[in-house]
Amino acid sequence: MDDPSPLEQLRRRLALAVGENAVFDGWSQAAVDSAARQLGIDPLQARLAVPKGQAAMIDLYIQEVDRALDAWFTPERLAGLKIRDRIRALIWRRLEIMAPAREAVRRALAILAMPQNLPLALRIGWRTPDVMWRIAGDTSTDFNHYTKRMTLGAVYGSTLLVWLDDQSEGLVDTAAFLDRRIDNVMSFEKWKAGWRGSSERHLSPARFLGRLRYPPR
Repeated sequence: MDDPSPLEQLRRRLALAVGENAVFDGWSQAAVDSAARQLGIDPLQARLAVPKGQAAMIDLYIQEVDRALDAWFTPERLAGLKIRDRIRALIWRRLEIMAPAREAVRRALAILAMPQNLPLALRIGWRTPDVMWRIAGDTSTDFNHYTKRMTLGAVYGSTLLVWLDDQSEGLVDTAAFLDRRIDNVMSFEKWKAGWRGSSERHLSPARFLGRLRYPPR
């Protein structure tokens, strides 16, 4: 059970507001101070709660986006949705959560692309689609576990880049791009299912990757 400490609760409360204020102040202590004033929190307490480094601050923000996404998608909201519609809804809702911090997200991508931040960027790049698949109800542990997350990571990442530059009314360009990408993925999944069915007698990558994920003790 998630039972965060008072400091962690404060950190989570500040996270999204820090991102929103990073639009004006950058990923900096100034954004933390602005977020604290916005929420009526003692700035000194806020500075203790939020990590000082830019990359760590961005990671905190993205983790809170994950939590907000998880909280939004109750069983009732997911009920009756096909997997394609669940994935589309998850990506779109994620963009909606980040909308107040869109320019800060742009800066965040540039910061995460710095060589010293690439290990964190890779972890986030895996964690984000993993969170979305878990919310969607995926419980796979075989080869599909990895391919689903890599594919969704590519769809989400490319859609994010389109969203950052989208000036169309109602983000219709982003919506159309997302729909096309998901259609492509659905076609690939059908092909992959056929390929796997015809190659059961060959070497199983699922067995190999399963051993990597769950090494023998």
